[in-house]
Amino acid sequence: MSKTLKIGVVIPLLNEEESLAELSKEIITVMNAHDYDYEIWFIDDGSTDRSWEVITELGKENSKIRGVRFRRNYGKSAALNVGFEKVQADIVITMDADLQDDPNEIPELVNMILSGYDLVSGWKLNRGKHDPITKSVPTKLFNWATRKMSGIKLHDFNCGLKAYHIDVVKTIEVYGEMHRYIPVIAKWAGFTKITEKRVNLRPRLYGKSKFGWNRFINGLLDLLSITFTSKYMKKPMHFFGTVGIIFTFLGILSGAYLTIMKYAYNEPLKNRMPLLFLTILLLISGIQFFMTGFVSDMISRTNPNKDNYNIREIM
Repeated sequence: MSKTLKIGVVIPLLNEEESLAELSKEIITVMNAHDYDYEIWFIDDGSTDRSWEVITELGKENSKIRGVRFRRNYGKSAALNVGFEKVQADIVITMDADLQDDPNEIPELVNMILSGYDLVSGWKLNRGKHDPITKSVPTKLFNWATRKMSGIKLHDFNCGLKAYHIDVVKTIEVYGEMHRYIPVIAKWAGFTKITEKRVNLRPRLYGKSKFGWNRFINGLLDLLSITFTSKYMKKPMHFFGTVGIIFTFLGILSGAYLTIMKYAYNEPLKNRMPLLFLTILLLISGIQFFMTGFVSDMISRTNPNKDNYNIREIM
């Protein structure tokens, strides 16, 4: 007798009380229609409305609906990270709670993971039709920049609707605004079978979008951060040491030039004061980069690099 496929659905949310009952009903309908075993995790990221009360009521009606409630708002990345820790399934689906992501997309996403992909990201073709310009323009710029820097050819990195093999979510760690870069994080963790699927984007019925220019800027800063940390987190000396070698080498060259000019050509150092100061600066900077590399190396070997979130309730 073959094992029933289990699907875990992780849904981060902030003040989405109106949509939760309808969303859970749609997900359950899809799960039952395809004979999936399932669990649904609602991660309440510090909502100030009745979201948690609604989640609690849904959990009483269906034991497969679970929830985590933060004491305050930590951000979508924190919510996803905790959801990834809690979920126990064969395949994990993430989606937003605002009903814009269509649960009817789940079976095809599941089949794509079963065919061998590690991660499948949704591509919302009609995003511009439903999203305001304050969201659509930053999103386009963000996707362009991420494609250029990561080398991953996805059209819509920020789509909340994604499917993952369970190994992916149990391996990666998401923090800051890094949820936008989960495909990038997965790739650098060794999960290279990444693709996308065109998905239906439905209009938002309740609430308002929480995306804007400030989050776009923060996202780009996080992209620079994740690019650096993914390459040098476990070997910071490779970066700081390289810069230190370059600075020290340039300092030695300029120092040798000054020495030759003074003793071979009797040129007073006061005639080369800017270069003398530059030489001193290069040598000191080189030493500082070396020391930073040593300290960073020690920290990387001793720091578990885990975030702790103050969870108020789990059901």
